[in-house]
Amino acid sequence: MSDTTRLKSTVYVGGLDQGVTAHTLAEAFVPFGEVVDISLPKPEQPNSNESHRGFGYVEFDLPQDAKEAIDNMDGSEIYGRTIKVAAAKPQKDSNEGLGSKTAIWEQEGYLAKHAVSEEDREATESAQAASASAQDSMQGLTERDVAGPKPE
Repeated sequence: MSDTTRLKSTVYVGGLDQGVTAHTLAEAFVPFGEVVDISLPKPEQPNSNESHRGFGYVEFDLPQDAKEAIDNMDGSEIYGRTIKVAAAKPQKDSNEGLGSKTAIWEQEGYLAKHAVSEEDREATESAQAASASAQDSMQGLTERDVAGPKPE
């Protein structure tokens, strides 16, 4: 199965109680189709007393089954907590975004999004120069106490 097909067949399940296990999720989602895999990411601190991070992923055999699960399970309750069920998103590259060890302005995605062409830069500079050279109608009036023409 290709990565894109696998991603379309996977749903994100958020808002899980700590009592929820992979078996619990399998029982909850099996009515919508064959469940291929379930993952409940562990907490980042290994000595934590939590069994998972409060969310998980359920992978179905067919993308239609995943869509059916999203339509029917989003907003339902498991162990008294309302869960969020949505299509899984691809995992971000560890070298991109705020969690990376590379400065954000040196990252490929940032450069692609915020790159400015040379002609746009020149147009901006010329517009700023033109506005700075324009006469200010209030110039010379800062030290006046009275409005009106200068008394002679």
